[in-house]
Amino acid sequence: MSERRTAHRVAVLALHGVVSFELGIPSRIFDIARGPDGERLYEVAVCTVDGRPVRTEAGFSVAVEHGPEALAAADTVVIPPTHELGPLADGGPLPAPLARAFDRIRPGTRMVSICTASYVLAAAGLLDGRPATTHWHDAAAFQRTFPHVKVDPGVLFVDDGDVLTSAGAAAGIDLCLHLVRRDHGSEVANRVARYCVVPPWRDGGQAQYIERPVPEPTVAGTAATRAWALERLQEPLSLGEMAAHAQMSLRTFTRRFREEAGMTPGTWLTAQRLELARQLLESSDLPVDLVAHRAGFGTANSLRQHMRSVLGVSPVAYRRTFQVGARV
Repeated sequence: MSERRTAHRVAVLALHGVVSFELGIPSRIFDIARGPDGERLYEVAVCTVDGRPVRTEAGFSVAVEHGPEALAAADTVVIPPTHELGPLADGGPLPAPLARAFDRIRPGTRMVSICTASYVLAAAGLLDGRPATTHWHDAAAFQRTFPHVKVDPGVLFVDDGDVLTSAGAAAGIDLCLHLVRRDHGSEVANRVARYCVVPPWRDGGQAQYIERPVPEPTVAGTAATRAWALERLQEPLSLGEMAAHAQMSLRTFTRRFREEAGMTPGTWLTAQRLELARQLLESSDLPVDLVAHRAGFGTANSLRQHMRSVLGVSPVAYRRTFQVGARV
């Protein structure tokens, strides 16, 4: 009998002024994740730099059960955003209590920021020379304040290995689901998403909902066509067929699709097919040729090229990773 794996330890560091919605995201997502025998895959500890209560942006305070000792034991540290950045907003150093708390974090610990908590990681020097994102509204100021960070203001989240950053609010859900998927595969992450009644997968490269004029309510959208396409991923769908289903010209359909989905129809279609292929590789024993066919890639070689380009691994290597056992 194989030895039971130890649950991955997540510390959520709440700072004064913490945004209550984002504070609850890591606990909600990680607490639900379960292994094949119903075991918890994560242990979540919400902490503060001194173990004392912190103010939230919503007019109430939060009492926590853990202090900075939770950071020393963590495999992953998640920092939700705060409305009280103070000197950090101008590129100042970490306040002394926060710096001492950071000193407890072990080398190699996975660091995660949600929304403007990117300022905390940047002030700690963890983002220098690395790609990162933050809320689109603050991206320009963030880039001026931390010129050595490679800021991408348009994406939902950035995964740079041991350091991950996300945009605001719901993008924190996307990032936490991405971490579950990265650690344990799509099947576990999809169960968590289904329980939380949220979309199971929005790629990190999907555009943030940056402020732009709202279309007239009488204008038809592309959501129905996207749902229609998801039921036909196995078929060789063309841009013309999708535009015809939406009853739009190619030009209008492409423009509206980009406005609503944040990417071109072709890029979106490939991403959905790749996600379906990943699910099939993780949850079935279908030959790679059949997986490629069912996901709409046509041939195993086409699937192999797309997976190497996006994920850096072959279908066989990807399947081996998730079917040998979950990673913690």
